[in-house]
Amino acid sequence: MGRMIADKEFILQLVRLGIGHGDPERVFMPEKVKWGRIKGFAVTHGLTAVILDGIGKLQERFPDGAFPSEKLTAWWIGEVMHCYEFRYDRYVAAVGELAAFYRQHGLKMMLLKGYACSLNWPRPNHRPLGDMDIWMFDRYQEADRLLETEKGIPVDTSDHHHTVFQWNGFWVENHYDFLNVHHHQSNVAFEAILKPLARDDSHTVVVAGETVCIPSPLLHALFLLRHSIVHFTAKGINLRILLDWAFFVKAHTREIDWPRLEAILDQFGMKPIYQLFNAICVEDLGFDAALFPVCAVDPALKERVLDDILEPEFPNDEPKNRALRAVFKLRRWNHNKWKRDLSYKESGLSSLWHGVVSHLMKPGTI
Repeated sequence: MGRMIADKEFILQLVRLGIGHGDPERVFMPEKVKWGRIKGFAVTHGLTAVILDGIGKLQERFPDGAFPSEKLTAWWIGEVMHCYEFRYDRYVAAVGELAAFYRQHGLKMMLLKGYACSLNWPRPNHRPLGDMDIWMFDRYQEADRLLETEKGIPVDTSDHHHTVFQWNGFWVENHYDFLNVHHHQSNVAFEAILKPLARDDSHTVVVAGETVCIPSPLLHALFLLRHSIVHFTAKGINLRILLDWAFFVKAHTREIDWPRLEAILDQFGMKPIYQLFNAICVEDLGFDAALFPVCAVDPALKERVLDDILEPEFPNDEPKNRALRAVFKLRRWNHNKWKRDLSYKESGLSSLWHGVVSHLMKPGTI
């Protein structure tokens, strides 16, 4: 391919160590490591805490190794404490307060993605949290109206499939659709599968003293995979997104209806990329093969997918000028045909047409 991320294997070893899958005794420690580059990779992939954990384990094995400078280490530790651990505590408090507000008005709240995923990680507060994604069981309009009338919180309705508002310092995405049904024709049919599953309120966790719903295993599996695939084919995904899937499977593999899940994936043409994701989880991230319905995959294709996750083949530095940005996106769309072939059954022209219409409906997304 002619494009390979520097220090690839060493970075993967640090990730495996950080999530408890590596053996420091078997790590090859390079004599010279560009720790600034490693730190940049960690930030880009949402693994600042995980890779620092891996470095800590490696230092125990190689106490005299050439590790990050004291200045970089101090900065790194401070970032983990402030941007991960402290933020996680604030996030949990904000979730509890928002759930309490809705409960007082007879509304149930389901947490999607971020926090729900973090519960599966070995150290939940070492999984970064961004926006708060919620589902209000088809009562999103009532929920938004309460925020505006009782709290004076403005609600942004400019997005395709969720509204947006701020709550206690966090952006919240209040979903009325799980997928952007305007962006892919197949999303309409996929959404019709997700919505009935989302009405199951029997899976709950207690967050800051409040009972909050989380997705059922099948809903969570489908949503995680579709969300990952949409981003993978459009721009690319980082390694944290793949770890969300891997840790979810590790925590819930016995609860997942695998035959039904794979039948749905096959129906929508998602099975090839799903199998490649699973192979990376096992072969490169150290997860137990018994947890996944792994099948044989093309090794070269698996490496291409992994390399694109680590460092996208097509750069994502979009021009600021809107016209140039539109051309850039068209070129990226054309380059990423190989990804779409692994991920969808719908034609490329259909995908392009619906993407263009989606952007025209919401020009701010161009």
